[in-house]
Amino acid sequence: MTLELAIALALAFVVVTASVRILWRVRRSTVDDRPSAWRVAVLLLAQAAGAVLLYCVLFPPATHTEAGTLVVATSNAHRAPRTGLSPGEHLVAMPEAPALRDAERMPDLATALRRYPATTRIRVIGTGLTARDRQAATGRALYFVPAPLPRGLVALWPPRHVQAGRRFEVGGRAEGLPGGSAELLDPGNTVVARASIGADGRFRLAGTARSAGPTVWQLRLHDKDRLHTENTALPLVVEPDVALRVLMLAGAPTPELKYLRRWATDAGLPLDTRISLGAGMQIGDAPVAFDATSLGKFDLVVLDQRAWQSLGTARRAALDQAVRDGLGVLLRLPATLTGPDRAALRQLGFTATPVGATRDVRLPATSTGAGGQTGNDGKAPPALTRAPLRITAVDGSPLLPDASGTSLAIWRARSGGRIGIATFDGSFRLVLAGHGDRYGELWGTLFSTLARARGVPAPTIEGDPRAGQRVVLCGVRDGAEVTAPDGRAVAVAIDPTSGPRACAGFWPRLPGWHVLRTPAPAQAEGERQLPFRVRATDEATGLQAAAVREATQRLAAAEVPARAGASSAPGLRWPWFLAWLLLSAALWWFERSQVGTRRGGAATSRP
Repeated sequence: MTLELAIALALAFVVVTASVRILWRVRRSTVDDRPSAWRVAVLLLAQAAGAVLLYCVLFPPATHTEAGTLVVATSNAHRAPRTGLSPGEHLVAMPEAPALRDAERMPDLATALRRYPATTRIRVIGTGLTARDRQAATGRALYFVPAPLPRGLVALWPPRHVQAGRRFEVGGRAEGLPGGSAELLDPGNTVVARASIGADGRFRLAGTARSAGPTVWQLRLHDKDRLHTENTALPLVVEPDVALRVLMLAGAPTPELKYLRRWATDAGLPLDTRISLGAGMQIGDAPVAFDATSLGKFDLVVLDQRAWQSLGTARRAALDQAVRDGLGVLLRLPATLTGPDRAALRQLGFTATPVGATRDVRLPATSTGAGGQTGNDGKAPPALTRAPLRITAVDGSPLLPDASGTSLAIWRARSGGRIGIATFDGSFRLVLAGHGDRYGELWGTLFSTLARARGVPAPTIEGDPRAGQRVVLCGVRDGAEVTAPDGRAVAVAIDPTSGPRACAGFWPRLPGWHVLRTPAPAQAEGERQLPFRVRATDEATGLQAAAVREATQRLAAAEVPARAGASSAPGLRWPWFLAWLLLSAALWWFERSQVGTRRGGAATSRP
């Protein structure tokens, strides 16, 4: 039973009860006190009419109007192509829209849709619908006429994770700066990378994070004549470098091994090295049992080609089991392989194909403010040596592209761990030529990609946080809170509909650095902290405009058919309430008056 039917039945019961009461009192009255028939009829009809009017107050009848289009003006609507209004179209302006002639100002889109309930299509002009209005537009036919994007930075793709001492890349897209350039400045305001802006407006820059903690880099854009300059803050939370436990196995001492060990030691990596000298002789750390239990104490195992070939069947099985349990393995294969070695690689999911001969390759250029790809002595980095092998895997991921775009390494996941193969040699020449930073980036990328995953996933921040707008925090737990720059802590509640992602909403009031604190999982102790920077409302307006435009375009891309013909909507309540109030007042007076009684004097009994 619906609510409308229940209310109707209740009102009908009241009317019937009141009518029976009136008739019963008329029947029991004397001839002298009995009212006239027309008075009784008026009382009965008035009871029914009052009930009907009260029902219309609670559930006003729907009104039928012709369908129309709602033209919604948003920010920069005056810059978008716009034609005159057609019959049936209504122009409304959102709070951020400029002053437009004949536009009716509305606080939000939901209010405008209530004001014009017959709307079957929405046409948005300008930058687009903000988050405040997008939910109201969901499920409706929407046509978007975007305004041109502002000149400058309109897209930014920062790195998701940055570790101290590691190289990171940042990409972006600029609007209206053909032939311009982009520069990356470190927290000390020093230009560390420079790149040209492509014909499509895209660019990519790279830098190296030196110390852990929240830092603010700068992205500077110039036009072709360097007359237009735009600076955009690039906040980065640099994570401390994890001290990986590394086991290094080598079949012979080589310069490559020497400098790799030196780099690992300088980087603070706990290193266990075993170098075979032949005839059963070995130098380095004390040997331990080569089984899954012993290997489980390490995060990464690095083997050169001789060490890999010297492993027997039992040791390879133990290594494979350790990989399935989460261990990372890096095979350095700088020379051709035998048939049994290629068969062993196939068991690991790789295919090794001999190609040509050994050749020299160079690392990709990195344009910097200190002279591009040159070292401290002004010379370009020396070439590396690539093995005459092509390593492929169905589910493999390329790693470390050279200057031609061909990868120098490849890796694939194997159950809980990862296996990678590097086919280059001679990287120690980078250190000798004064390119120690490139050497560290090369091996640091390999080690961090393949090493065992440790710890619990950290919370994440979705989107580009901005003051006054909703920020989505994911990976949080009950009891999480955000500390604002003024020291005020705000508790956040997890949205039940986010499921295992465990996301919560937060509305920052102030720009600047905030800190998300969330309790650690049961297997860990303490709490997890994630600093994040909130932009001011007038900061990086091009990024904001592009984000709003993209979100509105997604709404417009949804295929929602517009309703045709007439539309119905709930009518107004106040006319029915006024009619019910007047009738009730008139009925109250009529019941207490002497009109319609048989005696002209005072009535002693009246229904």
